[in-house]
This record gives sequence, structure tokens and C-alpha cells, in this order.
Amino acid sequence: MKNDFIKLGRTLPVNKNTKTDAHKDLLYRALDCSVIEYMHYQMKQTNLVKEFDTVRGIFTEGGQAFPGSGINSKNHIQVCIRNLDCVKGFFKPRVL
Repeated sequence: MKNDFIKLGRTLPVNKNTKTDAHKDLLYRALDCSVIEYMHYQMKQTNLVKEFDTVRGIFTEGGQAFPGSGINSKNHIQVCIRNLDCVKGFFKPRVL
């Protein structure tokens, strides 16, 4: 991807903080998203591998939840649904 961007004279996207986040976790993941989309574009071009319908990422963020911990205070998993045919339905959480 980097070589293709250089050939096209384009600048790679950058992961960065949002305006309200003052920590090192780089929560706006423009580069990560571009890498995943580029990988799927390349797979589609070659027809060797079927594109993924969903992509899951595990993020360890926020520093240790407690001293000596392997759990961070903002660990989470994100799921990107790339094929909307996989969505059977959705719900809105109730306001209590």
C-alpha cells in the first residue's frame, strides 16, 4: 500500500487523536482503516481470495487498569460489517 501511495504521489493516512483525547492511544484510526480497505481491494482485484464480510479488531488502550494488570482501562473489540447482507437486524437501546 505504501509503495502504491508513493507511485500515485499520495500521502498515507495517519492515525491520530480526536480533538478531545489528550492521550497516546490515537483513537482516530484513518491509517488502520485504509490498510484494511486496501487489502480487500487487492483481494478483489486478484480473485484469489474472497473478501471478508466482517473484520474484527482488538484494541488495548488506556494504560493498565490496575498495577501489574494485563487488562487496560479501555480495552475493547470493534467489528466492522463490510457486507450489509450479514446484518439480520439491529436495535436501539432503550432510554431508561
